[in-house]
Amino acid sequence: MPPEFFLDRNLGRRVAEGLRACGWTVHRIGDEEWITHGLEQSWVPLSKDGRIKSRDLEIQPVFEREAVLFHLDNQQLRSVEMVERLDAQREAIHRAVARGGPAAYAVRRDRIERTWP
Repeated sequence: MPPEFFLDRNLGRRVAEGLRACGWTVHRIGDEEWITHGLEQSWVPLSKDGRIKSRDLEIQPVFEREAVLFHLDNQQLRSVEMVERLDAQREAIHRAVARGGPAAYAVRRDRIERTWP
């Protein structure tokens, strides 16, 4: 069964709708403890902001739960480009989720790349 994902509020409604149209199961969360809440549901976090891995409050739950987090490598992409990039790397993302964590990966145009720890 494929993993379920959750988006930080910066990715927005259009990205969520676009990924759902591609067959992803995604949830949107918008509070300060979004990572903790999503991980408690066994969902995988997707973020627009690569700096998330340097913010202790947000990355600590990933470490504690040995989870995997994905972030886009370019915050300036349009929503449709974000969806295309994430969907193009779907298989690599699923493999990384199966390997487990703790880990954070940048989602690049042509690959995913581990960026933390």
